[in-house]
Amino acid sequence: MSFNPYLSFDGNCAEAFGFYEKALGGKIEAMLTHGETPASADTPPEWQDKIIHACLSLNGTVIMGGDVPPQMYQPMTGFSVNVVMPTATEAERVFAALSQDGTVQMPMAETFWAERFGMATDRFGVPWMVNCFRPDPNGENCQ
Repeated sequence: MSFNPYLSFDGNCAEAFGFYEKALGGKIEAMLTHGETPASADTPPEWQDKIIHACLSLNGTVIMGGDVPPQMYQPMTGFSVNVVMPTATEAERVFAALSQDGTVQMPMAETFWAERFGMATDRFGVPWMVNCFRPDPNGENCQ
């Protein structure tokens, strides 16, 4: 079983996924517009180039998303996408990229469980937690 976040955007999914591809070092595997689907004839002209489905691959994990029509869109709340980085340096880099032009809730810092941890909402409204866990001598980190 796997769990993959599916993020909803207010018309800027393509821009957001291009940003995540760079910031996270992933690869966009799919970017399908409404106009490329069998339902394109029933899609308003202004939504033909909006994304119905995007998929970004990140070392065996994926983040998916799409643009949501304005009458259905709601800002993202009540969750965070948690990213676990292998080194403190990488955690710092990813956090700096994700928080650029966004809002930092908790600056990147050392904590009792992590070499580095920070929380931010990016410029697209997606809440993120960036972790670089401390090595656990018993190998019991929940990563």
